[in-house]
Amino acid sequence: MVPTDADHALEIGRTLFPREGSPGGPVGLFVHEFDIGYLIYPGYPVHDDPNVPPPCPGGSNAVIAKADGKVTFLPNRPPEDAVELYRLLLSRETP
Repeated sequence: MVPTDADHALEIGRTLFPREGSPGGPVGLFVHEFDIGYLIYPGYPVHDDPNVPPPCPGGSNAVIAKADGKVTFLPNRPPEDAVELYRLLLSRETP
């Protein structure tokens, strides 16, 4: 499904992640729009003790392409880093 805007991309993204608020699930999902896609990424609660690792380390982000709706999963990285990684992956796919 090709997203029509950021809200629609977030709606599609909700089908790709555990339900928000479920045990071990994110507290929210967020969308970061960029020129060729929408990065959907989960938010997890902040710990009181910064030395304690998150309850669910790892995870992933998803990019939904604006052109064709193709979903690409990426490691859980800050938005700008994830977008850069997505561009790198695309450049390797293009002959």
